[in-house]
Amino acid sequence: MPELTGLALAFVCLFIGGVLKGATGIGAPILAVPLLSSLYGVPTAVVLFSLPNFLSNGLQLWQYRRTPAPPGLLAPFALAGFFGAGLGTLMLVRLPSDVLQAVLAVAVFLFILLRLARPDWVLPMRVGRLLAAPLGFLGGVMFGAIGLSAPVSVPFLNALRLGRDVFVVTISAFFFALALMQIPMLALGGVMTGPLALASLIAVVPLWLGMPVGARLARYVSLKVFDHVTLAILGVIAARMLVQALG
Repeated sequence: MPELTGLALAFVCLFIGGVLKGATGIGAPILAVPLLSSLYGVPTAVVLFSLPNFLSNGLQLWQYRRTPAPPGLLAPFALAGFFGAGLGTLMLVRLPSDVLQAVLAVAVFLFILLRLARPDWVLPMRVGRLLAAPLGFLGGVMFGAIGLSAPVSVPFLNALRLGRDVFVVTISAFFFALALMQIPMLALGGVMTGPLALASLIAVVPLWLGMPVGARLARYVSLKVFDHVTLAILGVIAARMLVQALG
């Protein structure tokens, strides 16, 4: 694939990821990391998305700073995710790229199945508080290793029925905590080079351009529409990644 075409696709993907994140609080890594991985491999994709993830979630935390987080849930969820991301980033540095790409493809398919199979699943908050630390750790490991924690974090928080604003502040704090561990470890592991760090910083632009568009669209377009579009795109991307990894 010509480099210019790959860059254009990456720009479009990050913009659409920003639209989805602005509308739902999630969407950017779910869409951007698999597509970038299919273009450049998992380690490069994770590095490219690391600064957009850190800055976009920091921005959303500031925007929703007056929204109260669920007591007894956010702290163990984010703290366990922080340490899980450390273990996952070590796996990213040491495992072969083809293995990581196959794991990422399977994780995307798992996310799609969970969203389609149990969309109305409800989890009581008292159970959610007990599961916050172990699921946060598992999500952190996945995020560090393949750049995607959504198969764990998103169904878990959706099942708690937090409400949009509380969901956004909780997931943003979680992703922000993961990035605080991930970025220094990527640099120390030699994966985040100077040119890739610059490319990651540039990747912030299309993501941030998309976020206000998504926030505005959320007032007029059903969230189910965003969900269905995201799942359809993810299915195609995951299939492509799995073929590449097996090939």
